[in-house]
Amino acid sequence: MLRSLYSGVSGLQNHQTRMDVIGNNISNVNTTGFKKSRVTFQDILSQTTSGAAKPSDTRGGVNAKQVGLGMSVASIETLMTQGSMQTTGKNTDVAITGEGFFVVQEGDQTFHTRNGNFMLDRDGTLVNSNGMKVQGWTSELFPTGEYLIDTAAPVGDLRIEPGQKIEAKETASVKFRSNLDANVIVLPETASAAERMLATHGTSIDVFDPYGNNMRMSSTFEKTDLNTWQMSLAMTNEDGTALENLQVSVNGAKLDTDNTLDLLFNTNGTLAAATEGAGAAGDTAAEGQLVATITYDHPDGTQQTFNMELGEVGSVKNSITQFASRFTTEAYFQDGNSMGYMESFNIDDIGVITGVMDNGVRRPLGQIAMSSFANAAGLEKVGNSLYVTSNNSGDAMIGESGMMGRGSIFVGALEMSNVDLAESFTDMIVTERGFQSNSRVITTSDNMLQEILTLKR
Repeated sequence: MLRSLYSGVSGLQNHQTRMDVIGNNISNVNTTGFKKSRVTFQDILSQTTSGAAKPSDTRGGVNAKQVGLGMSVASIETLMTQGSMQTTGKNTDVAITGEGFFVVQEGDQTFHTRNGNFMLDRDGTLVNSNGMKVQGWTSELFPTGEYLIDTAAPVGDLRIEPGQKIEAKETASVKFRSNLDANVIVLPETASAAERMLATHGTSIDVFDPYGNNMRMSSTFEKTDLNTWQMSLAMTNEDGTALENLQVSVNGAKLDTDNTLDLLFNTNGTLAAATEGAGAAGDTAAEGQLVATITYDHPDGTQQTFNMELGEVGSVKNSITQFASRFTTEAYFQDGNSMGYMESFNIDDIGVITGVMDNGVRRPLGQIAMSSFANAAGLEKVGNSLYVTSNNSGDAMIGESGMMGRGSIFVGALEMSNVDLAESFTDMIVTERGFQSNSRVITTSDNMLQEILTLKR
């Protein structure tokens, strides 16, 4: 009789635990990045009143007789299923689609979270709503002159300083991607200026000196022979004044005193070679990437130099070509810039933070790190939507998103709780009925004991 009382008590206690978990789930239905929990039950020790007997020649086998002694909680699991996305439009709100966690740090202690409600503090440090610093990698200036992010380096704090200054950069390379119309005829020397204007084509692009001053480089193409075009160059400063001593060389040869190049094409329309103009003694480039060196005198008396990439011999992609199609001559890229200030920044789907400068330059500032675990459900909750590693979660594998099972980053949105209210209310009803049933076991057992006590009357 007492066994049923204690079984009922265990049922009451453990159904109350389940109700506590359900109540916590429902209370966090609107908590950003919250992951619901569930309770599973198991029976506990059973008392064996008689053991099992095996069959014999005269009688069959007999099963054991056991009386259960109640139930207990088997597990309280965190379910790491994906929550829905809530669009916010805020550029520092980020959500994770797929597996993984953001990494935040307070002092020397590291936490992991699905809550991407980030913001900037007064120092420009990227932090969460509790002031913990978001971890990632900061871009570094490499010897190539590029700002790159080394995701193999240890993670650290991310800083985005609004209004930070970007230095001026001298142009080192100009690239062409063009087509010269093969149907254009070679004009005689007696051709008029108007006729030459119709048969030539030009393009221009701004280039920069070390101080950030911009100069206009203009190039004109005129057909001089079958599969041969002469490229003439000019440089002017901001007020239109021509810069002096403009010189062109190819293939690293001596500097020419002329500002022209001859471009030779194959019969299939691709580049074959580039030759210096009339002042050169046959300096020619005819293999690989065709590069011309441009040198001119700056108004302050210094000499400036940059490379002009014409394209690869025999290649169509990103090269000057000669096909029977309209002129599309274009200098499409140069790597210099004036001084500027950061106007805004954005975050892409792999967590790269890019600063947008008022001079048109876009520079990587850093990248948000993500962590993954062999058993994410084994992480321990410590409040504030944070998790820490446990003995059963495995060590944090920190790296960039989209790698080794880490999901993608969705910018301008937050991940909602994965609590399903309909499911939670159903579980609550089932739990309530389980609690009521166990209470009935106790009251019924009490009535039976009462009947036994009255037998003596």
